[in-house]
Amino acid sequence: MLPTLLLVAVTVVWGYTFVPVKDAVALYPLFPFLAVRFLIATGALALPAAPRLRGLGRRGARAGAVLGVLLAAAYAFQTAGLERTTASSAGFITGLYVVLTPVLGLALFREGVGALTWAGAALAVAGLALLSGSPAGGDPVGDLLVLACAATTALQILLVGRYAPSYDAVALTFVQMAVAAAGFAGVAAGLGGFALPRGATVWSALLLTALLASALGLLVQVWVQRRMSAARAAILFTLETPFAALFGAWLEHDRLGGLGWGGGALILLGIALAEPAFLAGVGRLVRSARELAPRRA
Repeated sequence: MLPTLLLVAVTVVWGYTFVPVKDAVALYPLFPFLAVRFLIATGALALPAAPRLRGLGRRGARAGAVLGVLLAAAYAFQTAGLERTTASSAGFITGLYVVLTPVLGLALFREGVGALTWAGAALAVAGLALLSGSPAGGDPVGDLLVLACAATTALQILLVGRYAPSYDAVALTFVQMAVAAAGFAGVAAGLGGFALPRGATVWSALLLTALLASALGLLVQVWVQRRMSAARAAILFTLETPFAALFGAWLEHDRLGGLGWGGGALILLGIALAEPAFLAGVGRLVRSARELAPRRA
């Protein structure tokens, strides 16, 4: 139950960050933003990771490096795709990692997936389609780039699930973020370098995404996937989309409409099928809150 709740909490943070990041990258270029974000995140874990790095060995360091390359590649593919295709198409195609994760797990590692997990993944994809709008109208090249992002994300989730049980979570996360930071810094330098970020809007978004969404979020992902299959984790990750829509409606006054709310409901239904303990735990929390609430005389 605890791993599920922690992963849900991470998706809340990831969903919220869409709003401040959107405002920040309007003032500061995207790849420099990503480079600074992951440099801060790497620095935040440097002290606790330092005494643990030796325990990784060469294989553990290589595993962390592979995860870092996949993480950086996913961001790069998505960014390049968004320059060519529509936002709705990109949103739907990116969410296909929820199906690609069990498919790649079966194809590459012969990991069996239960019928309820497949059903939950299918419902989650249907919900993502409703939330993102019609995928029609996107540029084919842009759509392929975003599909590469989805496949890369699925592979990253799969490999975290395979590496996490064998290596220290803090050290593995640190190496992953350090490699991603180096990759983003290289891209930013190749695009002309970057100046020091300025302004409260940019710095608040950098600190939020670096410390909570990246350092803590990726650490939680590694810890949770020591205890949960990659396919189940991928379904829970889809909560990021409805949380992003909810925060957009609340803070940016975006309108979800009937399709949007229906999409969020389908995602929750998919999670209920694949993770029945999640809704059971939420029900227990609600009942406990009611019991603790003061009763009227």
